[in-house]
Amino acid sequence: MEKITEQGWYKHLKTINHHKYLVGKYCFRCGLYKQGLLHDLSKYSWTEFSVGAKYFQGNRSPNEAEREEKGYTSSWLHHKGRNKHHLEYWVDYDLVKRDGSLVGMKMPDNYIIEMFCDRVAASKIYKGDKYTDSSALEYFENGKGKGLMHPYTRKKLEILLRKLADEGEDAAFDYAKRYYKAWRKYESRRKHK
Repeated sequence: MEKITEQGWYKHLKTINHHKYLVGKYCFRCGLYKQGLLHDLSKYSWTEFSVGAKYFQGNRSPNEAEREEKGYTSSWLHHKGRNKHHLEYWVDYDLVKRDGSLVGMKMPDNYIIEMFCDRVAASKIYKGDKYTDSSALEYFENGKGKGLMHPYTRKKLEILLRKLADEGEDAAFDYAKRYYKAWRKYESRRKHK
């Protein structure tokens, strides 16, 4: 792969800024203000940004290109360990089998909602004019990591993605906001018992 070009770093910066803006906007619609502001800040670290600039293509994640060239992606390994809205952050050893196998842990609902916002924004950016409200659901249904996802997490995310595909953005984000409020209320009661 070529070195980082001036055009590559600038296009990558524009892409991550646009993605961060969209996710922030969607998180705010759901009531996730802090998460909307802090979303994906690690993308600006040199470890992640340099890879994104070097492998920038515009129609897919630069991590895919680095993975194809090297067999792994240093940027993704860095990113998933710092961002709780990624299912891979929640992968740990299976405490039931105790055989060293890995399994997805149940994600807190606020991070499931942020993951939903992230997937909608990424679909819009990478699909461009071909984006439809079904795009994020289609990506999920064809996704690699779905098998690692905890059943609760998968169910809640799929509900949000289907709501988007079937009823559109307004209905999906209104539902996500109600879902987040109910979860916060539940968590508050649980903590004060």
